[in-house]
Amino acid sequence: MTTVAPKLEPIIRPVQYRDLEAIRRLLVDNYDQSCVGTFYGHEQQLLQLHRWSGLLKLLRLFPNQLSDQLRTYVWEQSHELAGVVQVSPFNHSRSTWRFDQVSVAPAFGQQDVGTQLLRYCLENIWEARTWLTEIEVNQTAALALYRHNGFQPLAQITYWSLAPEQLSCLAERDPVLPNLLPVNNADASLLYQLDTASMPPLVRQVFDRHIQDFKTNLVDSLLSGIQLWGQTEEWIRAYVFEPQRKAAIGYFEIKLCRNATHPHEARLTVHPAYTWLYPELLAHMAQLTQAYPSAPLRLDSTDYQPEREEYLQQIGAEDLEQTLMMSRSVWHKLRESRSISFETLQLSDMLQGLQPNHNPVPGRMTYWLTRMPPVLDGRRLGSGGRRLPNKHSQKRPSRRVWPSEF
Repeated sequence: MTTVAPKLEPIIRPVQYRDLEAIRRLLVDNYDQSCVGTFYGHEQQLLQLHRWSGLLKLLRLFPNQLSDQLRTYVWEQSHELAGVVQVSPFNHSRSTWRFDQVSVAPAFGQQDVGTQLLRYCLENIWEARTWLTEIEVNQTAALALYRHNGFQPLAQITYWSLAPEQLSCLAERDPVLPNLLPVNNADASLLYQLDTASMPPLVRQVFDRHIQDFKTNLVDSLLSGIQLWGQTEEWIRAYVFEPQRKAAIGYFEIKLCRNATHPHEARLTVHPAYTWLYPELLAHMAQLTQAYPSAPLRLDSTDYQPEREEYLQQIGAEDLEQTLMMSRSVWHKLRESRSISFETLQLSDMLQGLQPNHNPVPGRMTYWLTRMPPVLDGRRLGSGGRRLPNKHSQKRPSRRVWPSEF
């Protein structure tokens, strides 16, 4: 008689070293079929998991910020990995977190497993008040998954690409940038003011950035140096200073590829009142790319920055893809020891501190009041309820008039 092995209940747990091969199959081999969320650079994240798995395991032994920079959880059912989710903090205060990647094996229900993975992160990462994600507009399954779990559209992002020939034409122009300065920690307040002024209030509230988000501490600098050591990338950051207003009016950062294996990547922020900086900053970034092998330049624009999109269309930039940024707020409920229904709650239960501990003892004042006759309209009542005469209310006898007075 053959016995059927019991089916194990699915569990969600942190990633382990033995899961890396299954994660590679999900994120690389079957990415198009398993992905239910957009994240650029998932292969680089997988490479980092392989490279730093031993260090991350060591860092989890004691509380620190580096161990939480990238959290990965897997869905395991019957000793088989069915899904993976990657999340990371979006700002320095860790009030906003981001879903970097959600992938589910095609053999399992993507909506069910994806919902369980999302809700596990929403319920267990208590420091997150707001969640972000970015979905390609053509991924209908991913859009339905996030909408089902309470995410709402926040902004639409368009990714553009400038060909090497277009970069060469832009580099011929001499940009007018008299106050272009390198970025350091002393400029964090200026960059924070620029970031605040360049986005609408709702996006600013969701991002929840502060001055600390624009500073680089020693640990982050060392970590960035280790990641870039031996790689073919170089970072350049600078901003435009306006001396009259004592403010930053433009900022860019560009990641240059030294061997043309992948495109250059740039991020650009311009104050809404200084849109004339778009041609100047792009011309400067195009000049920076000329010192490296020819490769396209990739940058993005949002729907709340229409001037940038108009300029990119004028210079012939290619529209690569469009994504939708979505967000959701989380309010964790406090766990109560017992359930309380306000309909069945009595007034005596609510005002327990005002209830007497024992029956009051009658005093002399209470005894004297019981001996006094009742009073009605300022007059004491006699026996039978008759009113006793009041000396002030008795009629005086009428005066008799004698004839001699006439």
